[in-house]
Amino acid sequence: MNININTTENEQEYLIVIEGELDVYTAPELQQVLEPIRQSGSHDIKIDLTDVNYMDSTGLGIFVGTLKDLNQHDKELYVIGVSKRILRLFEITGLRDLMHINEASEVE
Repeated sequence: MNININTTENEQEYLIVIEGELDVYTAPELQQVLEPIRQSGSHDIKIDLTDVNYMDSTGLGIFVGTLKDLNQHDKELYVIGVSKRILRLFEITGLRDLMHINEASEVE
């Protein structure tokens, strides 16, 4: 139940790279990083899940909240490097149609 979160900011977006597991135990750490970024509404957010090996519904909830906040500011949420297993969660919940998602095998 470990998670590493690295954030980089440029003029248009924040890049958030997550490594480890995103679940009920680690989600508060991601929430703490995302909260001020999404509330400011000044940048798009790109979240890289390439090195996330597990995600549960708590992680999905964070993405939904982030998407709602960004939509209020006309900003976008991009989720990249999504494994087939995690992509299935986005598909089952219908979230794949609401945000920009690139699978790990897709080239940006």
